[in-house]
Amino acid sequence: MIGRHFAVVAVAFAFGFAGCKKLPNPLAKADKGSPSPAPAQAATATPVPTPAKPTVDQSAQVVVYGYHRFVDKVRRPDTEITPQMFEEQMKELKDKNIPVIGMQDFLAWKRGEKSIPPKSAVITLDDGWITQYTVAWPILKKYEFPFTMFVYTEGLRPGGHFAGGGMMTWDQLAEMRDAGVDIQAHSVTHQDLRKPYDAIAKKKLSPEEYTEWLRNETAGVKKTLEEKLGIRVNAYAVPYGKHDENVRKAVMDAGYEGMFTVYGQPLTFGSAMDSLGRYLMEANKPKVFTDALAFGGASAGAGPAVAQVTTATLSPQPAEGETVKTATPLIKANLATFGEFEPDSLQMRISGLGLVQHQYDPATKTISYQLTQKLRDKSATVIIEARAGARKQQGSWSFNIDEAAGGAAAPAAGASPSPAKR
Repeated sequence: MIGRHFAVVAVAFAFGFAGCKKLPNPLAKADKGSPSPAPAQAATATPVPTPAKPTVDQSAQVVVYGYHRFVDKVRRPDTEITPQMFEEQMKELKDKNIPVIGMQDFLAWKRGEKSIPPKSAVITLDDGWITQYTVAWPILKKYEFPFTMFVYTEGLRPGGHFAGGGMMTWDQLAEMRDAGVDIQAHSVTHQDLRKPYDAIAKKKLSPEEYTEWLRNETAGVKKTLEEKLGIRVNAYAVPYGKHDENVRKAVMDAGYEGMFTVYGQPLTFGSAMDSLGRYLMEANKPKVFTDALAFGGASAGAGPAVAQVTTATLSPQPAEGETVKTATPLIKANLATFGEFEPDSLQMRISGLGLVQHQYDPATKTISYQLTQKLRDKSATVIIEARAGARKQQGSWSFNIDEAAGGAAAPAAGASPSPAKR
């Protein structure tokens, strides 16, 4: 009896629950009959693979050409060439199948991030002359050659130093930027950066003023170009190609990857980034263009790495930054730090003269050259090179010439008395 009563109650209890609608409980995690979720495990971050750097040809060589003005009637052959000559040179590059690469490709190769052809050329245009916009650009577009503009901002500023009908405008430069032209820095005022003298203010600078002025000529121009054009500026062409250790340090401290000069040489993977030589094209020296295409006379891919020797170890005469009272000084340097090198490979170059017939004393390891021809400029740069097998040693320094001593020779007949922009 008790068992039957219990069974009836159990059945009624079951039916009662079956007739009730169960409301969901938003706080309930799960029904007891549901399987429990697996305990959460700490997420393991999948490592992002680091892309391997491409294997670059470290024996490749690059020649960098520099141009200024393009005129039908040449008056300053050191900075001018005719449009016809320029087109002939571009055609020669095309006909000889010399790849013309962009500045950023060159810098990426120097960083070890990109391969370039075994022998390449880079084209640069200095200052921002209007004929670069009206003459050179259409020719370069015709041959589909990339190129770099090295501009100094005071020339572009309306009413600025050397601005006017001969220079481009900011709008024209922006048009070139929009077309993919690489734009880089060439200082603010285009002065000899080694000298503590502001030619625009006509003021000799104190050491503190010179430091600030030099910072503006290097870091300041970079900031202006980047802000005004919205570009990345990472290359610098030093005015006139003249530099010393202070200038090189200021340029590289400003965040540039490379500083370019005007002393042409094939550039290799090991070339010093603070003194990258360019071949400046002059109307009366057309052979410079074809000589550069010989890439130093080396066979394909045989360019030696270059080791830069510091100026101090050369004990140069005249000393770095010294002002001499004669335009025909004796030039000397001690090459003990060059180590063993092939004597036949030893060369000395002097700005304004080029390669000179030096004297070398192996006993004292001293190289020397007595100038007999007066230097025309107010300063000079000396470059010394020597090769040891596949390695090239190179050293350079600059000195000044006192104007009062009559060191600067009179300009050639018909030449403009104003200095050409480089």
